[in-house]
This record gives sequence, C-alpha cells and structure tokens, in this order.
Amino acid sequence: MERFGRFVGIVLILVLTAAVARNCFSHDLVVRLKDRKEIPFGEMAADLKGAQVIYVGETHDNPDHHDLQLRIIRELHRAGVPLAIGMEMFAAGSQKDLDRWVAGKIDQAAFQRIYLRNWNLPWSLYGDILNFARHKGIPLVGLNVPREVTRKVARQGFESLTPQERRQLPPNITCDVDGAYMAMIRRSYSDHDTSAKTFKNFCEAQMLWNKSMAFHLLEYLRKNPRRTVVVIAGSGHAIRGGMPVQVDRERPGISSRVVLPDPVVHDGSVTSADADYLWLSH
Repeated sequence: MERFGRFVGIVLILVLTAAVARNCFSHDLVVRLKDRKEIPFGEMAADLKGAQVIYVGETHDNPDHHDLQLRIIRELHRAGVPLAIGMEMFAAGSQKDLDRWVAGKIDQAAFQRIYLRNWNLPWSLYGDILNFARHKGIPLVGLNVPREVTRKVARQGFESLTPQERRQLPPNITCDVDGAYMAMIRRSYSDHDTSAKTFKNFCEAQMLWNKSMAFHLLEYLRKNPRRTVVVIAGSGHAIRGGMPVQVDRERPGISSRVVLPDPVVHDGSVTSADADYLWLSH
C-alpha cells in the first residue's frame, strides 16, 4: 500500500509537471495592433513567417521576454523558415566568435567570456537562445558597435568621438536627432534623466545604436537574401521608430514585423505605428 501511494505521488508530480510545461504561456495575451484584437499566439506566429525581418523587443533583465523570443524562434524553425538571429548584445567585431560558437568550435566557458566582454547581464538570460542556435545551426549575427563607443556618446555626445573611434563605426554614419525622435525615445525610456544635454546625448547614443544595427543587418541580408532574421533587441530599439525605420530608409519595402513584450509605455498609447503585435504577460 505504501509503495502504491508512493507510485501515485510520482504519477501526480509527472502529470503536474507536464501541465505546467504545456501551460507556461497559457496566460499570455497577444494583441494585433492594426485592429487592437486579441489573437492566439499561433495566429501571430503564422503571420511572422511571411516577414524577412522580425524585431522582438525586450526589457533586458526580464526572463519572460527571452522566453518569448525563444518561443518565436522555435516556432519559425519548426515551420522550416531559414533563420538567422541578429543580436544587439554582440558587436559586429565579434562575428567570427559567433560563427565559431554556432559551428561547435568553441566551448561554452570560452564563449561565455566573449559574451561578457560584449554584454554585462547574466548569461542565464540569453543562454537558452544561444544554445538553441548552436544546436540547430542557426547563424548568429552581431549587430552592435563596441560598448565603449556608445558609452562615450551617451556621456559626451557624438561629436566627442575621435577619428580612431569613428573608424569602428559603419561608414558615413551620423547621429542627427530631431524632436520627433527625441519624443519617441522619451516615451520608450520614461525613467531616464531628462535634463536637456544629458538626454540629447542619450538620444544620440540610441540613434548610433539603431543606425549601426540597421547597417549590419542589411549587410547580412545582402549576403544572405534567403534568410529570415529575428532581431533581438531592447524594446526602445525594436519599436518601429527605432531600428526598423533606419532599415526601411536604406531598403524601402523590406517585409518586417515588430513584436513588443510588456511595453514600458502604457499599452493604450502604443499603436500600429509602433509595432504589429503586443505580447502581455500575466
């Protein structure tokens, strides 16, 4: 009898574990912004398959957002979409290391050190995505510029960069920001220091990020036109007025979708001009 009770207990644990696994996203909410209609996740995923670039935003330290990103990547891969993953977290100068990781030519300990040179948040936030790419042979694309360059721009402005520092940037890049762009940044980063000079420098750093990532994305697509790229970036970059508009200016008509998770601005103020879909966790 005791053995039977123990058996029943084990079965119940297994059943509950399976239920949790099946329903870990059962309470998420997807809103299609063009008609503000709640839709199933699968309906959004089916639409994403038709785009060449899919921007999926994040709050960097929110594990749920990275789970969403991986879920989208898994769905597209399962559907046979030829994928690449573009990442804000890696500079373009780390591309050879990313290629070696995907090819299985570098172990995780060594690659974690490369990751931490590029990005200062825990490996655990992105490890599942990076390991999935490695196991499935999905190319990873470094989109960013060196952190020390963007940090300097954020502190002192674009004009503070030396000729040597500018040589680390894509050719002919500028950081002009207008009132509309600054207003968009203010909505996306409402908790940032809003003193005029500091905020302008911050906007220039964000513009540098957006233009540089757009350049590196388009360079990859030029060489790999049959790939669909899932871009993983902070929501302030993934929002339509951030990186996507820079891509569209350089290559009008490119098919893209924007998914914003748990937007930091009030969801009622996010429109189809900002994104195609909102994903809201519960």
